[in-house]
Amino acid sequence: MKRCREYFKLTKPGIIYGNALTLVAGFMLASHNAQTTLEQVEFILLLATLIGLSLVIAAGCVFNNYFDRDIDALMERTRKRALVTGVISPKNALIFGYALFTLGVLILYFFTNTLAFILSLVGFFVYVFWYTMALKRHSTHSTLLGGIAGAMPPVVGYVSVLGAIDAGAVLLFLLLTIWQMPHSFGIALYRLSDYKKANVPVLPLRKGILATKIQIGVYIFLFLIIATSFYFFKLAHEVYIVIISLLSLWWLALSLKGFRLKEGEEKMWAKSIFKFSIIILSVFCFLLILGL
Repeated sequence: MKRCREYFKLTKPGIIYGNALTLVAGFMLASHNAQTTLEQVEFILLLATLIGLSLVIAAGCVFNNYFDRDIDALMERTRKRALVTGVISPKNALIFGYALFTLGVLILYFFTNTLAFILSLVGFFVYVFWYTMALKRHSTHSTLLGGIAGAMPPVVGYVSVLGAIDAGAVLLFLLLTIWQMPHSFGIALYRLSDYKKANVPVLPLRKGILATKIQIGVYIFLFLIIATSFYFFKLAHEVYIVIISLLSLWWLALSLKGFRLKEGEEKMWAKSIFKFSIIILSVFCFLLILGL
């Protein structure tokens, strides 16, 4: 049982849950956009897309753990992962990852459409090859690549319903890509000592804390613009625009507070930026799911 738990943790369930929520939001947004009633929503398609993509994401996380096991050993928050401690061997992790990927791809291929299938593969390859293997250890731009991969689940959910890319799909992609930046920068600042030990070139280490605060503020402002655009493109209603505007302005105000911090307060401020990013994305998703 303990070994099963370690394999489960290897898939980074927190990432899977978050992506599952955004996928459902994208799926329901497309359903509302198509003026589908609740009785007409294709829940079998939703379930197949959700299971298939979750398996592919889980595979990507396993491969990420496999390739990052050397730097994970250097960081406090990751040094007890199964591949670091030896509870799971690298060979078994690869077999597990390939099995998850194969099963997920088969489900997506047979139960969703071609576009959803292709975008799922794009997200996987961007995350594993471009982000994990190519850029994470060499460039601050890896954060943007990770954001692109993280933006795929809601788009996959959306196009699995409509089978096409339209304004709704584009806005979902832009919003999740932009959201990922302050979210990741908050983690980078909060865990700065860990990244320094592992020599991972996150923005605060390469460009400094002030530059990171500026970029957090800029990206949250862009998030506000894109999030409110859903209303102006007639993809959401009055309840949505009021709630998302207030939350986005609150997040922006929180980011500006970072410029007035006293010495030693950056860590907790960064943690608050990270936590609020989760709150606002969750609210955004539930508003889309409920068709508000």
